[in-house]
Amino acid sequence: MLKFTDLNQEYPDKRLSKDRKKDFREIYDNFIKNSAKEQSSRCSQCGVPYCTVHCPLHNHIPDWLKLAAEDRLKEAYEVSSSTNNMPEICGRICPQDRLCEGNCVIEQSGHGSVTIGSVEKYLTDNAFENGWITPLKVEKRIEKENSIGVIGAGPAGLAAAEELRKKGYKVHVYDRYDRAGGLLIYGIPNFKLEKDIVQRRMQYLKDSGINIHLNVEIGKDIKFEDLQKKHDAVLIATGVYKAKEINLGESTRNVIPALEYLTASNRKGLGDEVKKFDEGELDAKGKDIVVIGGGDTAMDCVRTAVRQKAKSVKCLYRRDKENMPGSAREVNNAEEEGVEFMWQSLPINMNVLKNGYQIECVKMRLSEPDADGRRTPQQIDGSDFNLKVDMVIAALGFSPENLPTLFDVKDLPVTKWGTVRVGFNTMMTDIDGVFAAGDIVRGASLVVWGIRDGRDVANSIHSYIEATKLAEVRKVKAS
Repeated sequence: MLKFTDLNQEYPDKRLSKDRKKDFREIYDNFIKNSAKEQSSRCSQCGVPYCTVHCPLHNHIPDWLKLAAEDRLKEAYEVSSSTNNMPEICGRICPQDRLCEGNCVIEQSGHGSVTIGSVEKYLTDNAFENGWITPLKVEKRIEKENSIGVIGAGPAGLAAAEELRKKGYKVHVYDRYDRAGGLLIYGIPNFKLEKDIVQRRMQYLKDSGINIHLNVEIGKDIKFEDLQKKHDAVLIATGVYKAKEINLGESTRNVIPALEYLTASNRKGLGDEVKKFDEGELDAKGKDIVVIGGGDTAMDCVRTAVRQKAKSVKCLYRRDKENMPGSAREVNNAEEEGVEFMWQSLPINMNVLKNGYQIECVKMRLSEPDADGRRTPQQIDGSDFNLKVDMVIAALGFSPENLPTLFDVKDLPVTKWGTVRVGFNTMMTDIDGVFAAGDIVRGASLVVWGIRDGRDVANSIHSYIEATKLAEVRKVKAS
């Protein structure tokens, strides 16, 4: 260990932009064994590991880096997966530059952080290849009669399902889509997360005895109250899919929501027929594209458009590069691939032309920091300009759908933001035995936070079931 003064920071090889723009394959190669060992050996084994502190899952990062450096790869994987249900996915899509790697002590000392995400990805891929990852085997002596119903097969729901299965519960996951994975399967492009990686994880969960029911819409195909009767506890982990709206005048209806665009692209990659894509509506080929937004979803859209052979791709964001919410690494990748960023630009109106659209924009400046240090975007008078485009994609984030209406449950408590309201410690709603976790509680967030919430709510559900059993035993004894 402690070789950060002798070994330079090294990431897996990244494919050249001119090559990677031609397909949707992941842009980073995997580490080879020796490189993973060397990069792991750069860890300084801090007494207070800030990488762990700033990881939502509090992964024991220095521990599995040390094991990897010592060529104890199976043990390294076991430690990595002890706190993370999807380490191969987090290693690929987590914004490590804002979390573990960005807070690495040797990064702060000027030596460049340990490439934590790349090692994490390597450990799990290597474990799958060597057959070290086998389905969960629940012993008969701990197999429980209780069953749990989970609504939503995204990161939070699946993490909870796995943790509950480990405890011996019968788990049934219901999802309205035709594939499990949520945004992992339909929202994140292949160049960040190839779909066979997601499907491999889904197969592991199925082989572990978790029942996944697809094309099932709660409130329509199954009544919510029937789900409650069938299961001892119900978890709502639907995520947030409703696109935040932008007002560009009467032509706003022609703006394509980011998720609709990305889903169409991912479905085509999976071999599905997508009418709107095949007819050209959701295909960027040969078009001038403008994406509005500055988060990771916006980066997914612009980089997808490049691979669909768009004529040009621009990204409009009202703040500057330093204040954008997306990963700096993703912005750099987009710039390398030819995306033009128009910083501090705000679209205010859109007009339909004979061939395409015209977006009316205005330049912005950031105010002086307020008492909280926040700088507010302000329009610059007389800075108007127009852009002629063929397709406009809005990537402004996501909001919750109207769940009480969606599930036909009037008593389901929601906040003023439309998220489900739960107890801070119990993660249970006001409805007895009904829990909620993930984005549907905290709002649109990172996959890693969804996994964290899923793990936490599994413990809460287990405590609830055990307490219910105890109460029943006491009631029988008293009678």
